[in-house]
Amino acid sequence: MIYIGKFLLTTNQQEKNEDKRRHGEFNLVVAAANKDGAIVKFKKRISDARGTTDLFQGDTYVYLLHILEMESIPADRARMFDYQSVAGDPVMPVISCQAPAGETDGCRILDWQQNRPGVDGQAAVPFMNFSR
Repeated sequence: MIYIGKFLLTTNQQEKNEDKRRHGEFNLVVAAANKDGAIVKFKKRISDARGTTDLFQGDTYVYLLHILEMESIPADRARMFDYQSVAGDPVMPVISCQAPAGETDGCRILDWQQNRPGVDGQAAVPFMNFSR
């Protein structure tokens, strides 16, 4: 199976100055026998990146938003995934769908409250975190 994980992150959260703190998102794709195997590979890749790149600096929180599972990539058409629509100003909530257009109806609303994401009105639980 093919697994695509969508992650939100905050980095350098120890910084007092807001313009030195960062937040964002990234995707990871793996081939694995099942979802649990994919999660193990996701955690290993994030840990490796923490040690070998500057992508996850300082106090970092990584949140797993969703995992998309596919048996294969369609040969006859493109598959849309990870659609986002942001209302106006970046502080406004984001509407996110992992696979819109009939693939699934799994749209979610994301909101950042005090530099931590909330998903569908619930506080998000970190998937991983690192301290400096």
